Amino acid sequence: MERIGAVLIDIDGVLTVSWKPLPGSVEAMGQLRAEGIPLALVTNNTSRTRASIAAKLAGAGFPVGVDDILTAPAATAAYLREHYPGARCLLVNTGDVRDDLAGVPIVEEAESDAAGVAADVVVFGGAGGGFSYEALNRAFRHLQHGARLVAMHRNLYWRTAAGLDLDTGAFLLGLERAARVEAEITGKPAEAFFASALTHMGATPSEALMVGDDIESDVLAAQRGGITGVLVRTGKYLPETHRAADGIPDHVLDSFADLPALLERLGRRE
Repeated sequence: MERIGAVLIDIDGVLTVSWKPLPGSVEAMGQLRAEGIPLALVTNNTSRTRASIAAKLAGAGFPVGVDDILTAPAATAAYLREHYPGARCLLVNTGDVRDDLAGVPIVEEAESDAAGVAADVVVFGGAGGGFSYEALNRAFRHLQHGARLVAMHRNLYWRTAAGLDLDTGAFLLGLERAARVEAEITGKPAEAFFASALTHMGATPSEALMVGDDIESDVLAAQRGGITGVLVRTGKYLPETHRAADGIPDHVLDSFADLPALLERLGRRE
């Protein structure tokens, strides 16, 4: 590695589980801040806006602000404005992230059903109560009539205080097959998402690290873009998923609390 110019950090399963800080995570981030290490929180969380995430983390003691948060919904908005300007979008999501979808025309479900308004793009966010049969079938019908499919991510599951819960990817796979379409992914593991984060920080891949609990979407995806990947054994981490992965993480840590020590070792090698 070159000098450490950026540390990209996932949130769910790395810093928190169900928004409760994991042991040592607040202290570790405070140490990174004290040492002046540039960092950004890059998340596929689709249930909260950037401002809401920043407030929640700050309330838990993390030294972060809204400008430190880069989310899949915000990346999706930028993608839609660039590739589908003015397109009418049907949003299938659990949680309200519309403040981060500025400039994206949203077709309301009731409007779609009652007035027969066709969506140009079906946008998949995060799974949850919003992913009912009615919502999925509505999306399926729009896709049959030519709508494009954009998904903020394709994670299969995520960690909560109650255990692993199904996520978007579990539903997206079936919809893609039924509608014979392939989703355009805007959050992790999309290469453009990592590139956007580095541009935001003014860093190059060779001087950056990505810390995550998802070996595929967080770590190996970052490594394919030239970023050093750091896998933590918290959150959704499963030994069997680690063993079956298509690649090997550059580093594996027990938790985010061990990151300052890793950065110190890497710094001594320069």
